[in-house]
Amino acid sequence: MTDTASMTASAAAARPLAGKVALVTGSTSGIGLGVAEALARAGSTLLLNGLGDPAQIQATCARLSDLHDVPVYFHGADLSRASAVAEMMQFTEDTAGAVDILVNNAGIQHVAAVEAFPVEKWDAILAINLSSAFHTIRAALPAMKAKGFGRIVNIASAHGLVGSPFKSAYVAAKHGLLGLTKVVALETAEAGITCNAICPGYVWTPLVEKQIEDQAQAHNIPREQVIRDVLLKAQPNKRFATVEEIGALVAFLASPSGQAITGAALPVDGGWTAQ
Repeated sequence: MTDTASMTASAAAARPLAGKVALVTGSTSGIGLGVAEALARAGSTLLLNGLGDPAQIQATCARLSDLHDVPVYFHGADLSRASAVAEMMQFTEDTAGAVDILVNNAGIQHVAAVEAFPVEKWDAILAINLSSAFHTIRAALPAMKAKGFGRIVNIASAHGLVGSPFKSAYVAAKHGLLGLTKVVALETAEAGITCNAICPGYVWTPLVEKQIEDQAQAHNIPREQVIRDVLLKAQPNKRFATVEEIGALVAFLASPSGQAITGAALPVDGGWTAQ
């Protein structure tokens, strides 16, 4: 192999997603931002979506672009509205190109007993956690099929595999997301497209850190006890997954090495769903 060819091969290995366009919903913080970081590091152009202070979001886009030398765009679509999702998909195509890698990460939560669960909260959770994924996938598939390439990763949850009390809408939405994942995988199996779901348990984010502090104060118990006996009670390994670990798995599934994996629900839950 010539030196030039060797350098080209090394660059491709280091940035296997160069030239690809990735859209990650709910990516201005937490898991979604960790996923966006991993995809940018692998060379993909990014379209971020989510909530937050506009100046901070602009700074995040600039940081990712400068650090990883990729174009980074943002669209603040309200994912509870199908028309807004359609506008975001069209914006992505107009500014960055058709979506090659679609990561449906956006989600919200509400906890209440079924008989007391607010109807508007049920509708909002189903709209954002499940229906928005249908709308993005539906819009992305024609271009993916035309190119013979597509990677769809749905961020589900361990609650897509098991239930918990007081989380009816969230559990229903995440179970539905796994069903959608399987159907899309089957329909696109010969089209060069994969569709998979990742099912995290507890992942450490600033929001989880706040939960730890709040629980410790509410129950007057040490922080370490909150982590082990409350939040991670169902996780045998007693540790949080990290956003970097979730991002690395998404980047692998999006890479050429992940082309044989489709229709899978991949737990990243420390053994929670092995019980």
